[in-house]
Amino acid sequence: MADTETVVAAGCLEKLTCYVTTRKGTILAAEILISLIIIICYAASFNGGYSVVPICEMVSAIIFFVVFMMEMDKSIQGVNWVWSDFFRAAIGAALYTITSLICVIRGTRKDALIAGGVFGLLAGILFAYDVYTIILVIKSNRQDTAAPTGGYFGTR
Repeated sequence: MADTETVVAAGCLEKLTCYVTTRKGTILAAEILISLIIIICYAASFNGGYSVVPICEMVSAIIFFVVFMMEMDKSIQGVNWVWSDFFRAAIGAALYTITSLICVIRGTRKDALIAGGVFGLLAGILFAYDVYTIILVIKSNRQDTAAPTGGYFGTR
């Protein structure tokens, strides 16, 4: 029994190290890390209300990291994972940009809030880069099909 557990653990660790070296794995790991840093900054500034965005984005990045790392996206066919990841990253970029600008503008004499806002702006850029890479994947996966030549809308 112990032998199978070490094999599974070695397989998970191997998948983790292999996936983190890919571009998508590096981006997701960076999103998780910067979200954790932003949570710490907002918690230190005593403005916990701003922590909702980084917590939600960190949890969603962890979910997508695990799904892509374990290659569950190939076995769970009911979800379009590329488009789901696109919307996650686009919403994250928008929310991080908006809340970070509010924190930077509002955070006079609150160093931790300003630091969280600056890291949030960096996170917004990182999420926007993730959106860009996803758009490139969508464009490369799209197959151009020829339009039908007739028989529609009353043309006989």
